[in-house]
Amino acid sequence: MGVPETFTRETRHDPRMQGFRDRTQVEDVLALISRRIERLDVEPVALRNTAGRVLGEEIRAGAPVPAFDRAAMDGYALQGHETKDATVRTPALFHCIGEARPGHLCNLTVGPGETIQITTGSALPRGADTVVRVESTQREGPMVRVLEATAVGRHVGRIGEDIEAETVVLSAGRVLRPQDLGVLSAVGAGTVAVVRQSRVAVISTGDELITAGHLPSAYQIADMNSGMLEALIVRDGGVPRIVGPLPDDRDRIRAEIAEAARWADVVLISGGTSTGPEDHIPGIVAELGELVIHGVALRPAGPAGLGFIGRTAVVLLPGNPVSCLCAYDFFAGPIVRLQGGRPRNWPYRPMSLPLSRPLVSIAGRVDYARVKVEQGQVEPLATSGASILSSTTRADGFVVVPSELDGYPANALVTVWLYDLFPPSG
Repeated sequence: MGVPETFTRETRHDPRMQGFRDRTQVEDVLALISRRIERLDVEPVALRNTAGRVLGEEIRAGAPVPAFDRAAMDGYALQGHETKDATVRTPALFHCIGEARPGHLCNLTVGPGETIQITTGSALPRGADTVVRVESTQREGPMVRVLEATAVGRHVGRIGEDIEAETVVLSAGRVLRPQDLGVLSAVGAGTVAVVRQSRVAVISTGDELITAGHLPSAYQIADMNSGMLEALIVRDGGVPRIVGPLPDDRDRIRAEIAEAARWADVVLISGGTSTGPEDHIPGIVAELGELVIHGVALRPAGPAGLGFIGRTAVVLLPGNPVSCLCAYDFFAGPIVRLQGGRPRNWPYRPMSLPLSRPLVSIAGRVDYARVKVEQGQVEPLATSGASILSSTTRADGFVVVPSELDGYPANALVTVWLYDLFPPSG
């Protein structure tokens, strides 16, 4: 979807959406993000530090894996056709002329009636084409009895059997898993080009806030958003740095935002984003760069916004915790993921289930409704307050009601986006 010259805005009067004359539609914000946000450059990183990183370029094998024919079993290397009539009653007899061990070259050549003791991973000696497993043999001194026929080529790993030379081993854009590091090691990739992780500044504001981990007193409130945002950013592959909480001092907030925009790829600002007397953030962002969007047709994150200071994206997140989480999910998360080379899509697992009762919304805005999954049905939570963060811990996930609908009736099949990968309660 392209971004229109003028954003589509919701102007319907709604007493729950006061403070903004109009609001940008969610789909237009997402279209702007897709247009303006680019993947960051790549950087070389030592292989051992690349798990969970995004591969910046395809990896090709410069040599085959394995690079030599090798034993896939402990046993005896020999010429397989000589065992074709071997049985327990009539074993084939071989003379053992030596041994082969991993990491060492065996200079012996296996001739007719001869064998070499070999262990798994050892290079197959010259003249041998088969490995008879040790369980199928009996040995007395240098004589080895083979008790069963073993087909030519059996229990041998051939050159390039795992990876052929010039094969694309891993494609660009892949999030590297632990086993991928093993494959990269196999093809000699000691240093890997990965997409640089987004550097994210998290700025929380408000005279009432105290640092997380301290018990509030009087009229104080714990900074709930910074820790939540830090964890979300790490989940999405970014590198967070917490700034604050800051008091409602306009000059100090402006200085901190300007400084963060110099080193960060994204600045997330929690609180002070609405239209009240202490909501300094929109004006500051407009002064330092451009405030493209302020006010979104999204519940419960209507005061969200998006701007840019130079090349740094700035996301305005409401101070109410649920609104903050919602705005991160819709707007900040996609930016962090796109910059880091990951898909923009939500990293939540979807599940389609019927509603136990109606889910009411208002047409013209997108609704982020917290729900529980109980006995195979979706139960909307009774509370809808934007400050009730515990509702997200009691919820198994959320349902998104699109702007063109005024809700869903009971028994409607809806998509639940689960907050985690564990089975929902109920």
